[in-house]
This record gives sequence, C-alpha cells and structure tokens, in this order.
Amino acid sequence: MSETTHKIYFQNAQNLRALEDESVDLILTSPMYPLVQIWDHVFSQLNPDIGVALEKEDGNLAFELMHQELDKVWNEVFRVLKTNGIACINVGDTTRSIGNDFKLYASHSRIISHCCKIGFQCLPLIIWAKLTNAPNKFMGSGMLPPGGYVTLEHEYILVLRKGGKREFKTDIEKKKRIESSYFWEERNKWFSDVWDLKGVHQALKQNNTRERSAAFPFELAYRLISMYSLKHDIVLDPFLGTGTTMLAAMALERNSIGVEIATNFNEIIDGRIKDIVTYANEYNHNRLEEHKEYMIEHAQKHGELKYRNEFYGFPVKTKQEINFKLEELTAVKKTNDATYQVFYDE
Repeated sequence: MSETTHKIYFQNAQNLRALEDESVDLILTSPMYPLVQIWDHVFSQLNPDIGVALEKEDGNLAFELMHQELDKVWNEVFRVLKTNGIACINVGDTTRSIGNDFKLYASHSRIISHCCKIGFQCLPLIIWAKLTNAPNKFMGSGMLPPGGYVTLEHEYILVLRKGGKREFKTDIEKKKRIESSYFWEERNKWFSDVWDLKGVHQALKQNNTRERSAAFPFELAYRLISMYSLKHDIVLDPFLGTGTTMLAAMALERNSIGVEIATNFNEIIDGRIKDIVTYANEYNHNRLEEHKEYMIEHAQKHGELKYRNEFYGFPVKTKQEINFKLEELTAVKKTNDATYQVFYDE
C-alpha cells in the first residue's frame, strides 16, 4: 500500500513562507485575472492604488498594478520550484471598457514577460479553446463594419521551466518515471498546442461553489499533472480555489500543496475531497477503457501490436507503456483541519 499527503495553507500566496526553497516538483495554478471585474475588489484590497486607478479610469495603470501583485506570487513560485521543475499557469486575456476606451489587456504576455525576467524558460504554450455557439457572442456594431470585435473564446496555459530538462540518474528515479508514463494516443492529444475540453469527463460535484471561483476543469489539471510530474512528486497550486489541482493530484498518486487566501473555500474543498475515492477510481477506470477501445480500433486498421502492458495485459503502442499503472484509491483520511492522506492499493 502506498499513500500521498495533501496540505492546504489558508494564507496570501505572495508569501509562501511555509515552503522551503526548491521543494516543489510542479506548479499548476490559475490566478485571478487582472481587469476581470469580479476581481477588482480583491486586487484593490492588496493595493489601494488599484482602486484609485480604476476610479480615474486609467486601465493601463490598473492592469500594471494588478500584475505587480501577481509578480510577487511568481517570484515565490520560482523560489520554491525545484531546478528543472515545470510551472503551468492557466490565464485568460481580458477585454474591457474603461472610460471611453475598449481594449484588450493581454495578461498572458505580461506574465510571460515577468517570469522570463526572473529566470524561467518559456516553453510552447497551450491554447485552451472554450468554444461557444451563443448567438449573442458578437461584440460591436451588429452587421455594420468596421466596429465589431472578435470574441475571446480561449485561454492560455503557459508552460515555464526553471532551468534545463529534468534528469533521472538512479534506478529508482528511472523506475518511477516509467511507472508514471501515459498512453501513446494520449501523448498525441495532450501535447497538441490547442485543447478543446468540451464534452470530456464529467466534473466533480461543486455544491455551494461561489460564482467567482473560476475553476478550470478536472481534465485540464489531470492532463498537466500526468504530462509534467511523476508519481509521488509534489504539486503546488498557490491559488487553490475549490481544489481541482489537489483532486487531480490525488487521482494520479502525487502529493500536493494548496494555498488559498479565502478561508470560506475550506468547506467546499473538504466536501469535494470526500468524493475523490469513488470519482478518481471511476475516472481512471474510464481512462483504461478508452485506451482498450482505441487499441481495438487500431488493431482493426493496422494489425495487432507487439507490446503488452505487464500489469493490465492489454496491448500498447510502445515499449515505454508496458509498465504503466494506475493505483486504485482505497481511502482518504483527514489528519487535521487542512491535511489529508490518500491511500492506494498496489
């Protein structure tokens, strides 16, 4: 039997004082989006000059001051991330009218600029397409040119690395890496630079989740953790929100740390974690079934494959997949107000 540990700190992410330097393997988060109106009050509490800039209808200044507050978090993220570790930041740009000006505020490029200044290497990013067929999505002057504006229907997942590629030198490290592999067809889908997550696996129940949580889907966190970490690595989300990153880490046998300034999320996160054993096992089971169905279709078109997974016995495309294994969750135990242990049956 193996286990993982998951700890929540209810504090401001601008000071991750509880975490040591170079102690985290992967960062996965989505911050408050500057100049999205629901976050104006929160940013203004962090820096009253932001509220003044908004009152004066100075959008450029407000945008920059908001990002200076986020910069403090990215500085801490860089400090606690291990050398060769990855940081994934989901963020959307904003369109907004302030005074007489309507314009785009490009948060994704502002974050990239700061993170590169402090030492991150920028890797190819992912566009998360959030397509909608709503008939009223058009912005501007109806059918008359030239005053229309295209509608933002995507967000970005920035992928940043601290230093060069991660190395695996010992036999234990190599074994853990092999056991943390993913399927060939998943590689082809996940490592595309455009993700359309409509119609993917059902989300966890989110009763009483406040409107402004702006949580990303479970599938998004699940993919990124699978792509950029190994079993028993430590995953940090400095803007934990309703806990999606932590839940995906639990499902994938990773440890996790969450930081959240809003203490009223505690009850929501706790409620979601109580469902994680059943949900994660069903989710992982569906993943295996999807792979088996894919292999049946592949064999019908291209013939049988020569490799088989040593644990499940089903065919796989490459030798790197033969030791792939998903451990079944057996129990989750809350050890104190903000720490959870998850147990797995090997």
